[in-house]
Amino acid sequence: MSMVHTVSPAALATPRRLLLGSLALNLFFIGVAIALMVRGPAPAAAPDRTVATRIERLAATLPAPDAGTLRARFQAEQTAIEAARGNYRDAQETVRQALRREPFSADAMRAAMTQTRAARQNFDQILQGMILTASMEMSAAGRNKLADWPPGPRR
Repeated sequence: MSMVHTVSPAALATPRRLLLGSLALNLFFIGVAIALMVRGPAPAAAPDRTVATRIERLAATLPAPDAGTLRARFQAEQTAIEAARGNYRDAQETVRQALRREPFSADAMRAAMTQTRAARQNFDQILQGMILTASMEMSAAGRNKLADWPPGPRR
């Protein structure tokens, strides 16, 4: 007695659907993996733009004794420099507020812009004064490195 099993078409459709679903899912994950590899590294964080970081980058290009001189001068005047930078940032915020004000006032905007220019000039004068004082104590090689800032090819 032989038994012949017949498989219904519905019974065959279920494993085929599972196979197709599994294949589609695997292709999806492979595609995601390839896209992540091709995309490259995540974007870098915004650079640190504090005055202290900028002075440190500048000092790193100087001969060691001159770098120490610049760092010491900056430490001595850091409070005044940071206060001037804070005043400049506050003045910039005043411009933003004048732009948002309704009704808009050209006179208020003009006054805010004048305040911002004065704050920027004060900040520049304090920072440049610190660099001048440090430069007077540096070697000729250190001053030449300052003159070459930023490092790299010249136009």
